[in-house]
Amino acid sequence: MKTKDIYKSFSKVQQIIIDEIQQLDSSSKKNITKWKHGQGGGGISCEISGNRNIEKAAVNFSSIIGEKLPSSALEKTGMKGLKKFNATGVSVIVHPWNPKAPCAHLNIRFFEAVVGKKTIWWFGGGFDLTPYFISKSDMLFWKNSAETLCNKYNKGFYKKYNNNCNKYFFLPHRNEPRGVGGIFFDQLNNLDYDVCKSFTLDCAATFIQSYSKLFNKKKNLKYTKKERAFQLYRRGRYVEFNLLYDRGTLFGLQSGGRTESILMSMPPKVSWSKDYDFEVYEKKLLKMFALARQ
Repeated sequence: MKTKDIYKSFSKVQQIIIDEIQQLDSSSKKNITKWKHGQGGGGISCEISGNRNIEKAAVNFSSIIGEKLPSSALEKTGMKGLKKFNATGVSVIVHPWNPKAPCAHLNIRFFEAVVGKKTIWWFGGGFDLTPYFISKSDMLFWKNSAETLCNKYNKGFYKKYNNNCNKYFFLPHRNEPRGVGGIFFDQLNNLDYDVCKSFTLDCAATFIQSYSKLFNKKKNLKYTKKERAFQLYRRGRYVEFNLLYDRGTLFGLQSGGRTESILMSMPPKVSWSKDYDFEVYEKKLLKMFALARQ
């Protein structure tokens, strides 16, 4: 079983990212909750909040055992007949106070499941950026970081995984992307196990390094009440995606995970009302979303 190896590696990733996020806000405090899963395993959930830069962040680790893999984990895979499984993952979300600093998300996961008498495994994960105000140079920095990561392993990874990300993080009912994208991969097992593991861990490292650089660049910028209101308004899109389309949310609920941890990714404050005229802000943002997908 490879799950023991992944458990150690992913636990370390969680701690590294917790430490890095706390460095983004010297006023931040963390609240850690350990929980157990009904069928076996459990997790460690960490919520981070501060009064300067980090309004809310969540860095969660889970490693659970189940008898039947939820349909959300098998969607569009064509996999059938999977029974007993181990699912281990780390998920991260950061909601800044400053609307000039973007929201960001990371997830890495590892599945091990039994098919008949055979055990199979695969990795998945990725990261994406959901800004409210962003420049072309910052958008390109984010995309180039992802491309550099992918090119270390396979020249074809970036185009494929960036396209996956663009298709996945899209709100059909709004007919708009959730953000500027990043990478998204699943069922990664066609390379050597150590290579797949290295790529997944490198994905987490690239995320926190790139995001920290963007965050530190933006966190002290001045902003207006109108810009803050626009941030809260656009956070509504994030909530809509997570509740309507996110497979991670569905998997957590379908597999009997801790509800509070599953929904910890939600922003602390959100608004669907337009207290101001946001047309100029929205046009610029959607233009950048479209540019990121070219």
